[in-house]
Amino acid sequence: MAVDAHLPRTAVPNGLTDPVASARAELKAALLAIEEKGNVPRQLQKAGVKARAFAQRNPVGAGAAVLGVAAAVGGIVWAVARSIAR
Repeated sequence: MAVDAHLPRTAVPNGLTDPVASARAELKAALLAIEEKGNVPRQLQKAGVKARAFAQRNPVGAGAAVLGVAAAVGGIVWAVARSIAR
């Protein structure tokens, strides 16, 4: 069974006629997809790379995004503190 270099790890290759081999390939693809989704450090690393690339392309937009997130977090903290104080 030849594996295409451009085929993602989570894809099932075409041309499998043996039902057992097909089931194994589907199971392998499903397990790899679960591993990729459940690997939180890897997801955070990908998000960091995307954020740095966005900041390089659009520094003003990145700054606005940071300010927006900070304002949202501050508002949530303020609302929780206010509700506890009452």
